[in-house]
Amino acid sequence: MAGLARGVAAAILLLSMTTFGFAANKVIIILDASGSMWAQIDGKPKLEIARESLRTVLQSVPTDDEIGFMAYGHREKGSCDDIQLIVPPQAGSGSAISAAADSLKFLGKTPLTAAVKQAAEALKYTEDKATVVLITDGLETCGGDPCALGKELEASGVDFTADVVGFGLTADEGKQIACLADNTGGKYIQASDEKALQEALAETVAAPAHEPAPAPAPAPAPAPEPAKPDFNFLPIAVLAEGGDPVTDGNAWEIYKAKPDGTRGDYVGTEYGAYKANLEPGDYIVVASDGQAKTEQKVKIEAGQVYKPLFNLNAGMLIIHPRPSEGADVADGAAVVIEYPGADMPATFYGTTKAVLPAGDEKVTVTIGQGVATETIPLAAGKTVEKDIIAGVGHVVANAFYTSGGDKADGSGIGFKVVKAKKKIDGTRDEVTYAYGPDSKFDLPPDAYVLIATVDLAVVEQPFTVKVGESQDLKIAMNAGVLAITAPGASKIEIFEAQKDMNGNRKSLGYAFDQKYQAAIPAGDYAVVSEKSDNSSKEGNVTVRAGERAELTVQ
Repeated sequence: MAGLARGVAAAILLLSMTTFGFAANKVIIILDASGSMWAQIDGKPKLEIARESLRTVLQSVPTDDEIGFMAYGHREKGSCDDIQLIVPPQAGSGSAISAAADSLKFLGKTPLTAAVKQAAEALKYTEDKATVVLITDGLETCGGDPCALGKELEASGVDFTADVVGFGLTADEGKQIACLADNTGGKYIQASDEKALQEALAETVAAPAHEPAPAPAPAPAPAPEPAKPDFNFLPIAVLAEGGDPVTDGNAWEIYKAKPDGTRGDYVGTEYGAYKANLEPGDYIVVASDGQAKTEQKVKIEAGQVYKPLFNLNAGMLIIHPRPSEGADVADGAAVVIEYPGADMPATFYGTTKAVLPAGDEKVTVTIGQGVATETIPLAAGKTVEKDIIAGVGHVVANAFYTSGGDKADGSGIGFKVVKAKKKIDGTRDEVTYAYGPDSKFDLPPDAYVLIATVDLAVVEQPFTVKVGESQDLKIAMNAGVLAITAPGASKIEIFEAQKDMNGNRKSLGYAFDQKYQAAIPAGDYAVVSEKSDNSSKEGNVTVRAGERAELTVQ
């Protein structure tokens, strides 16, 4: 899959140029910004490939087309409502879309059905012609039905089209979302073959974008042709010698063969049980299922029917990633498989069912900070189903202003997990971190220290993790909230009231504003208000745990 960045760019351009038509159109491009976009292709994260591809393609889009940009999964983990129209459809929006894509975080789920529906409504698809281009590297994870949505939008829209780019999806996965395009008269393009998409890009760039081609001159009546069979090419794929034909989830890529036996012009891609009527000539046929692939040279002669056998020499591996023995499958677990002959490993999430070349499969499961790796032998034609245990305990952390008091649920809340054992220099190894209330951690068994921060208050709490156990850590911050008002101030600074031996006071925090509010440990404080003319005022305040203190300095 070398050069897939150019391939994805070609796919997007093919969609945009094909669906945009011959006049200015309103189009919304939807980019999958879920966490799976961190997976790599040829050593490069898919999210970087997508960003570069968007930037390249948008330079070639007609200037009067009104293009918008939507993303999902870019602001919250685990949310099915994290969908945002970032750039509304407008002419000349290429640079704004590129900048938006460059700033995205990739961390959430895949509510692609809801995103397409929102994009259609933003385009007023029941009143005007509307096109949506969806770029996704995963399937629906929020319960939506893309096939049903396609039918709904086609039935109620004036002229609605959804084009879908399956970015690094398997053939079986592609079939599950291709129906969204099929049901709206759009195109599904699988971004998995560099050469085919490069040719599509060259053909699209060379073709006029806004003027229809002149009508061809009437052709002379064709001479009668000899009768042809309905199909002259009926290939069969099997996972192993003597095995049953593969009819679901497999793909067929057809190329013209060059004189030297290498791939030439791209002919097409089909899925499942394949039947075709090919013109006489030499072809290269690539059969694939999941990560397994093989190819043959096929010679088609007039009047002959060919049924070549393609042995994928592969098996099925089913992995159930679990945090501990007997626990439910962790849907967010990353399952990375290094399989024979791969240039790079394949990445899946949650329960994984993968067709792989026969041999030793190195499987690494990651759940939070827990990692487990096993090498599993897989024979051709066989299915191996296995649990892999990451060996972690689950922790939920929250901060409270005081024991039994109010829970801290605003901004400025953070949790850092470090190893309890100090190194020789007195420091501790950092393990992980999270922000906000109800922060969740999956950790291997060990002794740790949780460092909780709420604004200016910081507390450390030791804890121990055991495999399979869940625990709620409730951190008592022994803090209150200090709200300061200083009319006309250019800076407000909070100091400890007690001076050290040198007569200096420790600064705890400051703000360049006339108001400052922060959680702070219970105690006595001095607050200094500075004005732009360098004059200053000072006030004193006592903050009690679990209470709010207000101070005006003027």
